[in-house]
Amino acid sequence: MIVYLLIGTFAVLFLLGVPVILSITLPSVIYFLLKHVPIDIVAQRFHYALNSFPLVAVPVFILAGNLMNSTRHTERIFKFADSLVGHLPGGLAQVNIFASLIFSGMSGAALADVGGLGQIEIKAMEERGFKKEFAAAVTMASATVGPIFPPSIPLVIYGAVTGTSVIKLLMGGIMPAILAVVVMMIITAIIALFRNLPRAESRAEFAVIWANFKEALPSLLAPVMLVFGMLSGYFTPTEAASITVAYLLLISIFVYRDFNFKALLRATYETIRSTSAIMIIVASASLFSWILAVENFPAVVHSFIGQFCENRLLLLLFVNVLMFIIGMFLDSTTATILVVPIIVPPILASGIDPVHLGIIIIFNLMLGLMTPPMGLSLFLISDIAKVPMGKVLRNVAPYFIALVASLLIITFVPWFSTYIPGVLMGK
Repeated sequence: MIVYLLIGTFAVLFLLGVPVILSITLPSVIYFLLKHVPIDIVAQRFHYALNSFPLVAVPVFILAGNLMNSTRHTERIFKFADSLVGHLPGGLAQVNIFASLIFSGMSGAALADVGGLGQIEIKAMEERGFKKEFAAAVTMASATVGPIFPPSIPLVIYGAVTGTSVIKLLMGGIMPAILAVVVMMIITAIIALFRNLPRAESRAEFAVIWANFKEALPSLLAPVMLVFGMLSGYFTPTEAASITVAYLLLISIFVYRDFNFKALLRATYETIRSTSAIMIIVASASLFSWILAVENFPAVVHSFIGQFCENRLLLLLFVNVLMFIIGMFLDSTTATILVVPIIVPPILASGIDPVHLGIIIIFNLMLGLMTPPMGLSLFLISDIAKVPMGKVLRNVAPYFIALVASLLIITFVPWFSTYIPGVLMGK
């Protein structure tokens, strides 16, 4: 009975608008008081939750993304993408999506993508004749590839929580992210034909593309080096992230010569702030999950999910619906720490590949970022673009359908998630 009281308390506090960290922590405190559990267990559980090597990669990935934001790396990438695909139907909307795939190879987070490229992309699209609400919608939708394509902070946290190989998860996200980008670019071309969206009058000359490529090449090599470093087995995700940060600093100092200490301090401050928020949620959510485990709540969930295990199609549909609903209310970190340890074991017991399952879960949580009532990407892009959320939602609807279609393909064709990890690392 007490476990349902705790869950109910959490739900009520969250729906009343209490910050998620307090909504998680207060029920845990109530449990400790009611059960007379020694208070030092809290410190032990916090230490256990955070004493995880894969989690070390999180602040380093965040720092890499913040360094990209604090310098002109994002502008160079956007300029190169513009010369490469700006002539396609949809013009800068296509550039927006394509640039997000490149930038996601650095930031590892949807909100970093929105914050890093959002202002540049929206301003550029508005100057080319696009409506601001459409530009905001494209930016928000394209940012969903960030947490799927490596490096991915949500996938790192998922791997740490479930014990799944982080490298396999990161490699498993490559093809699903590319699939989502291709589908969104097709949808953009269709929208462009119906709305007569502006685009470059002609394909950029090879000399222009080459010049922009040479200028952006040092920045482009950062995600390439990171991904291939992990693919080759030379680097762990943490080592790859650290080397990428060092590389970004070196090219800013010696190649582009645009490095300044203010930018470094700003990037460091944002990294500390973001990491602190993530880690306190990880610690508190882990404590709440431990309480649920002590009260044998996972056994109840296991029994419920067991009803779907005989039909794998039905089970996968259940996972998608459940995680999408959860993503509408909880941020990806909280949802991963709270929900994933409970639902994943019985699902894996049915024979579903852990990498495939991880991609499905994180993809759903990313869709939740752009969905009311708690979509953080929706709030952020609305604030950046100074556009009402209702207008953004109306314009993002075709892209939402495209992303759901991509998710269904990934769900029912496991090959997209498992092929690269299987070839490179074996089963």
